Amino acid sequence: MRIARFSIDGNVAFGAVKGEKQDELVLDIIKGIPFADFELSGTKVPVSKVRLLPPVLPNKVVAFGRNYADHAKEMGNEVPDAPFAFFKPATSVVGPGDEIQYPSFSQDVHHEAELGVVIGRLCREVPRERVKDVIFGYTCANDITARDVQKREKQWARAKGFDTSCPLGPWVETELDPHDLTIQLTVNGGQRQLGRTSEMIHSIEDLIVNISEAMTLLPGDVILTGTPAGVGPLHVGDEVAVTIEGIGTLTNKVVKRG
Repeated sequence: MRIARFSIDGNVAFGAVKGEKQDELVLDIIKGIPFADFELSGTKVPVSKVRLLPPVLPNKVVAFGRNYADHAKEMGNEVPDAPFAFFKPATSVVGPGDEIQYPSFSQDVHHEAELGVVIGRLCREVPRERVKDVIFGYTCANDITARDVQKREKQWARAKGFDTSCPLGPWVETELDPHDLTIQLTVNGGQRQLGRTSEMIHSIEDLIVNISEAMTLLPGDVILTGTPAGVGPLHVGDEVAVTIEGIGTLTNKVVKRG
């Protein structure tokens, strides 16, 4: 099931996305919240009549770096023996169609297409055999990075945590085998990144076991699983799109920060 979060007439709700053709998609409004037992209301609205929002509002976004060997190589980094985590704050999250604001303190902002894993229940110290039980679903993500700042400051809080640096969407797909999906990114229609989730060094199970050893994960938290090779610069005016097989396409435009 594809579950979207949206705004219509000043109200925010969740809905199940029905249909296949983009111009015919409708939302069946959910009674309650999707992280608990819910019912579909039967009240349907066209996706074209609503504003799609970030599919979840995470308490935290836990991102894992250097999780594709070719990307680590292109950045001149060694492949880590263990998962390598960092954080993006909740204030970095934007949704499909939202603007990516080019930060004033950087001159070299890059795209990074990633599979996002959405946590569905409160959990801690998750054993490998129970990882599936704590996953709500999967979404597209773009780990926008101020590359010059990342190199200059050595730690990544500002480089990867600035406002609008974590586009998510367009919705969460709850019924998906994530282990061998095509993941690609285009800028202004031209392909920049192309890989498969099967190329991850550390699996989704590895990542969730690793981070849940250290901290409690909450419903709506998002795990970013790393990016394949092909990262590169974005410029004001660019339209960047992340497409993941079985989920959909997340599109955003880069603008100058006002």
